[in-house]
Amino acid sequence: MIIGVPKEIKTREYRVGITPAGVRSLVSRGHRVLVERGAGDGSGLGDAAYVAQGATMVTAGEAWAAEMVVKVKEPLASEYGYFREGLILYTYLHLAAEPELTKRLAAARVSGIAYETIDNPDGTLPLLRPMSEVAGRMAVQVGATCLEKERGGKGVLLGGVPGTRRGRVVVLGGGVVGRNAATIAIGMGAQVTVLDVRADTMAYLEDVFGGAIETLYSNPTNIEEVVARADLVIGAVLVTGAAAPKLVTRELVGKMQRGSVIVDVAVDQGGCIETCRPTNHDHPTYEVDGVVHYCVPNMPGAVPQTSTWALTNATIAQAVRIADRGLLAALRDDAGLLHGCNTYGGHVTYEPVARAHGLPYRPAGDAIGG
Repeated sequence: MIIGVPKEIKTREYRVGITPAGVRSLVSRGHRVLVERGAGDGSGLGDAAYVAQGATMVTAGEAWAAEMVVKVKEPLASEYGYFREGLILYTYLHLAAEPELTKRLAAARVSGIAYETIDNPDGTLPLLRPMSEVAGRMAVQVGATCLEKERGGKGVLLGGVPGTRRGRVVVLGGGVVGRNAATIAIGMGAQVTVLDVRADTMAYLEDVFGGAIETLYSNPTNIEEVVARADLVIGAVLVTGAAAPKLVTRELVGKMQRGSVIVDVAVDQGGCIETCRPTNHDHPTYEVDGVVHYCVPNMPGAVPQTSTWALTNATIAQAVRIADRGLLAALRDDAGLLHGCNTYGGHVTYEPVARAHGLPYRPAGDAIGG
């Protein structure tokens, strides 16, 4: 199979879809890999490193002309012209927040395989996990910076110092993002509260962190009480493949102290805080009622020498499977990969995405004739 790796064009997106090691894994099995010139520069991976492992350096158009295109982020409008029937697009898609992209992929009969909905038999999301780990840790890091007075924050140091109060961090969701956010916040000395609806998740967090963390059942009353007095709120809610529920209302944001900070990691799925809208690394923040909002969907793109390796370590196995067996055989043999099929043959094949946009839904198994 011919695999293309175009350069990411989202604002300050420095990651790349495949490392030279991933190229070697594919080339050694008889596949051809076309990498756009300069695609790895932002991750410290020069063209020579790719050529040394068997890649051919090409233009963007040539990379997109491959049978399977491996990316990091969803295509932008300027890339829609590359869509065509028979193209396998293997990347993060987050289609529940992208109605136009969803319609374009279906209309062009692109086979859209979304990293974020490929799952294991136990329901965990192995290709989403590494970026959730990075984003969760970064959320506290950027939140702490945004709390500085010169950046619009109230001027609170999360860890405090003797004789002063510690910063109050509220994490909405105790999954992978929330657990990693709690790890960093606790490490910085903050007072941390995590809200979740799953008793086993809260028990696990208390087992791991002991008295360093407070867990609360996620309901409107508890959310209102802890968010109103928080210095930093981190949105870490995930409903696989679907739009995130709005847990924090505009009214509640208005009750927060001026200079408080919100970091919504769920923004790539629409966000779990009503006042959140996507920003970018050039202009990452804005204020609503004096509350600083940081809502960058591709947050891990700021640390590409960590996130590129973490991502491609997780995605390369399925890329090899698709290349070796062909897409249809790979989908029929692997239920987890089939769950990653969001569009196929002109259909939306992932129900939460179809529901989010009011589009017809056809199960992926039916669409591929499995």
